[in-house]
Amino acid sequence: MSRYPDDGGPRRWWAGPLDVEGLALGAVSTAAAALNLYAGSPGRFTTTSQLTAAAFDSSGLLRIAGRKLQGFAPLSGFRRTQDGWIRLHANYPHHEKRLMQALGATAAAEVDAALLEMTSLEAEAEIQGAGGIAAAVRTRSGWLATGMGQAAGSGPWISVTFPDGQHAGLGLSKPGNGLELTGLDIPPAPAPHHATDPAQPLAGVRVLDLTRVIAGPVATRLLGALGAEVLRIDPPAMPELPDQFVDTCFGKRSAEAELGTPENQRRLHQLLTGADVVVSGYRGGALDRFGLHAGALLASRPDLVVVTLDSWGGTGPWSACRGFDSIVQAASGIAHLYGKEDDGGWRPGALPVQALDHATGYGAAAAAVALLAVRRQTGLGGAARLSLARTAEELFSLPENLEEAAELPVPEYRTMPSSFGELRYVRPPLLIDGHPLDYRNPPPPYGSSGLAWA
Repeated sequence: MSRYPDDGGPRRWWAGPLDVEGLALGAVSTAAAALNLYAGSPGRFTTTSQLTAAAFDSSGLLRIAGRKLQGFAPLSGFRRTQDGWIRLHANYPHHEKRLMQALGATAAAEVDAALLEMTSLEAEAEIQGAGGIAAAVRTRSGWLATGMGQAAGSGPWISVTFPDGQHAGLGLSKPGNGLELTGLDIPPAPAPHHATDPAQPLAGVRVLDLTRVIAGPVATRLLGALGAEVLRIDPPAMPELPDQFVDTCFGKRSAEAELGTPENQRRLHQLLTGADVVVSGYRGGALDRFGLHAGALLASRPDLVVVTLDSWGGTGPWSACRGFDSIVQAASGIAHLYGKEDDGGWRPGALPVQALDHATGYGAAAAAVALLAVRRQTGLGGAARLSLARTAEELFSLPENLEEAAELPVPEYRTMPSSFGELRYVRPPLLIDGHPLDYRNPPPPYGSSGLAWA
């Protein structure tokens, strides 16, 4: 299919060896299909090439008081090793510290020197073992030969477990189609009684947002734009990067809390009692000590909707490891596939946008909405799981797109005042009855809310 039915727009605009456009359109279309099911109104929610392309580059297009967002930190990126390349991630200060400690370095030049004395796999193991974040740049075949590469490709894109132990799956949807369901049948139902505004179908839904970085916050940002009350909680000891927070926190409330204290445990329990959806975006097992494992949550609240996303998935040797979009690209073969020659020889490359993050985020939003539709039918919720590594496998599974790349129009920018200054931003990638969805409120001041529903 060269063109999608929603807008007749181009099907290829970023170009490159993988069908990143197909992944992006498919992920947003999955969210649209879930919303159409939940709203009981087929065709109400759609997307377009232009909206999807802009939304997947939301951080690149955002301006905060006229300035661009800060990019990768100096130590983040590709580095040469004794036998090839490795990708480092040091945007967060605590990750930079662990990286430097792992390599016995006190300056960037020492990092480079240390890496040149190690193979890519040796450096990867050393850095990961110290709690830092790195991945050797592997070929596609090299990744698939590893236990983690094999585990990443197992199961559906979105795996779903219900309180009774039954399993189902969600796959990428084609624009204009319904949900790609396996092991699950959700009959259409009338819209919920509280959804008096078609543009706010999730009005009255409470979402506890325990996510960071991009993928999870993108999911909850969309849920907030659709009317849900979203409360995001961050740990005081590891604050979110300021620019990243602004990009992904439109329409939310923000709290800071150390969840391990007795008082905050009590407040967390109260939040969970009143929540409809919990979205968790930390590395595997990181929040279990707070009683936030999906199984434990469903055992105490079978009507709860729980969505968990992380870098590497629930199985495999890296299931408890930290990771980011760029790190998954390096490990899975994407960076090698996008590599090219320059004046200094061959160098790894990257996708044109952080598509694994964004696609996983819209998939997580779709899972939450689909499970809310199930709950309206059965009274029971469920748990959905996604990972950046599984999304990478979804991208590799798409057929090659040979259509000539087209240039999209300049995005339609919006402006909004905020405590951070005037924001120039792009809207969410959905149309409602042909009209663009927009964010209801700007990002709030960081940590400005208490641990309570409004």
